[in-house]
Parts: sequence; structure tokens; C-alpha cells
Amino acid sequence: MQHALDHHPCFNAELRHQFGRIHLPVAPDCNVQCGFCNRQYDCVNESRPGVTSAVLTPRQALRYLQLTLDKNSSIAVVGIAGPGDPFATPELTLETLALVRDHFPEMLLCVASNGLQVAPYAAELARIGVSHVTITVNAVDPEIGAKVYRWFRNGRKVMRGVDGAKHLLERQCEAIRLLKSHNVIVKVNSILLPGINDTHMDEIAKTVAELGADVFNCIPLLPAAGSDFEHLGQPSAELVAQVRAAAEIFLPQMRHCQRCRADASGLLGEAMKDETIALLQYCRSVEHTERKATAHRVAVATFEGIMVNQHLGNALTLAVFENGPDGPQFVEDRTAPLAGGGDERWHQLADILSDCHTVLAAFAGKSPRTILGEHGIAVINMEGLIAPALTELFAGRMIPSYMTELAPKRCGAGCGGNGGGCGA
Repeated sequence: MQHALDHHPCFNAELRHQFGRIHLPVAPDCNVQCGFCNRQYDCVNESRPGVTSAVLTPRQALRYLQLTLDKNSSIAVVGIAGPGDPFATPELTLETLALVRDHFPEMLLCVASNGLQVAPYAAELARIGVSHVTITVNAVDPEIGAKVYRWFRNGRKVMRGVDGAKHLLERQCEAIRLLKSHNVIVKVNSILLPGINDTHMDEIAKTVAELGADVFNCIPLLPAAGSDFEHLGQPSAELVAQVRAAAEIFLPQMRHCQRCRADASGLLGEAMKDETIALLQYCRSVEHTERKATAHRVAVATFEGIMVNQHLGNALTLAVFENGPDGPQFVEDRTAPLAGGGDERWHQLADILSDCHTVLAAFAGKSPRTILGEHGIAVINMEGLIAPALTELFAGRMIPSYMTELAPKRCGAGCGGNGGGCGA
């Protein structure tokens, strides 16, 4: 068993070029707002925690894993690390982990969390066979924690300031103790924030070491646009080295962290591949096709009915197609709700497209993708001829990557939008 545990690339630097990992993005919500975090679902050009190209259901995630393993035999670890916190929606996380364990019993399982809601599920994680858990602890002094975090959701109650930071710390400590009582390997991540917790890292390492943590990962801040700390600046290499040396007195240091995305796949340090993005979108669309047996049509954002070439937020009408005896067949144009309705606009569109399982558009932002997904309608960003894309989709196959590669890579690209998710 120890040999298998050593195959986790985040815990064994020597094997990080031999064994890969895959993150299944099934956790959409978060229960803590960190000052350094700005989660964006649709930006494939960014490589940082909290970013994913799609959010999957547990069943979709299982299919995605199966298809990925067919292509990449180096995957040894299956993890859940967002895009939100896995225990803000524990039912999704636990279902996914159980499915993976049942279908791939040889896989190492890991989870990364802020630790706020981990403790109630420590025993269940151990029962499923989760061997590695990462808890992010950015302060063990509530006064410092109050500067790091903006709010904490405790059930239906929202906490802030020192009281919220104190509550988070108590829950994190309890989580680490319980995980170690079940022989789970625990890594503690700490985001190094210059001027906020940079002189506090050794105290964090000392505290979590006393709780039984196994590894400490000091992660230099990567300023995220739109976050409270976007102007804080990255810590210098000298500061990072000093902090890690001080923390190493108490715990072994992880020095090869790549600050992985919530949908990372492959070896550490590998860039996000276009085929991975296409596979995520395919798996999201296929399960909706299976689950909505009565939804047999596809809607397309198109200017002239030949190409997928229109931004969903700009589409006044959507062309609806079904699979006819001679291939994809046009059914009718349907009027889309007027812009300006916010999220309600996308709920209305879901009603208009109730017989459709997928929407193809040159681009759609976070709001329409999320809301239509809640109604069982997948949204795929692509550009190209409608007919070959529908042929693949109706056959249950993945849309060719050369089509999805053409779609704009971030919200606001190619449409003049402000990056707000097309809800306005």
C-alpha cells in the first residue's frame, strides 16, 4: 500500500514526471471568500486554482475519467479540487469519489479543501478510501485570518472578521485531527501573501505539525485579476525561500507545486490541452442527452444557418435541429429572450429550448452555461460548420477539437463584452 501511496505526484517530487493526476471539477460552490480568489469558469488560458472549463455532474465526471484513462495511462491519482470547495456541496463530492472507487479501485483518491466543512465527513472519506487530503490554512491567528478572508458561510449564517476566522481555524484543526485519526495523509497549503501572512508561515507550519499534518506547501500568491489582492504583487523568490526554510523546521516542504486548475489533467506542469477542454464539454453534453430522453434536439446560435458563429448573448433567434433520416435536419428558428433580464433570461431560454439537450454557440459565458446546465441543457463553445458538428453530436461522439479550438478563450473575447458572463 505504501508503494501505491508514493505514486501521488504532489507528495513525491521524484515521481512527478512519471505519474499524473486528474482533477474532476464537480464542486461548483464555495463556502469561504478569500481575498486572493476570483473564480472564472470559462477562461482556459489561466492556470490557477478555481478555474475550470466546465463543471460536471458525478456521472459525467466518471465518463470523463474513463475516456481520459483510455488516452493517458500515466494517471495514478483522481482528485477533487473545485472549482469551489468540495465540501460546500459534499453530496456531489462523495458521490463522485464513491463512483471512482467502485469503477477504478486501484486509483489513489484525494481532495483539496479549505477545511471548513471537512470534519463531519472525515470518517466517510476514509471509508471510501481517500488517502490524501489537502487543507488550505492561511492563518492560525484570527486577526491575520480576518485580513485574508472576506466571509465564511456556516450553514445559512454568514460570518465575517475575527469571529469568522476563528471559527474557520477551529474547524480546520478539527478536520486535520480527525483525518489523521483515520490514517489519511494530510498536506497543508498556505498562500504566501506579502505584508499579510509572510511572517506567520512558520507559526502555521508549527501548529499544523502538532496536529499531525505530513507535508507543508507554501504557495506564492499569484495575483488574480478582479480579486481584492490583485495589486498585492507576487512575493519574491528570496522571500519564498526564506519562508520555506523557516517552515521546514516543522514539516517537510513541497517545492514543486504547479497551482493546478480545478480541471487539471496529466503530469504536473503540463499545459491545459484543447482536447481536454473538448472532452470535458463532450462529457457534459452526452449525459444530458441520456438523462433527458425526450430532449432530442440541438439549438444553434448562427447568423445564416450554416455556421456556428454567433455569441449566445447576442443571438436574437436560435436555429433548432434534430436528427433526421438523412442526417441533421433544420426544424425551426426560435426567438430568444431579450437581453437585460439577467439570470432570468437564461431560465426563460431553458423553457424555450425544453426539447433540446445541447446549445452550440461561438461563445457563452458563465451565467448561461450554469443556468442552462441546471435545466439539463449543455452548452458547447465552438465555431465551424453546423452539419458536421451535429453529425458527431447526434452519433454520441465528441465534436472535433479543431472546432472547439476556434471558440473565444475567455468571456468578453470576440464579443466586446465586459467579461461579466453574458447575463446583462
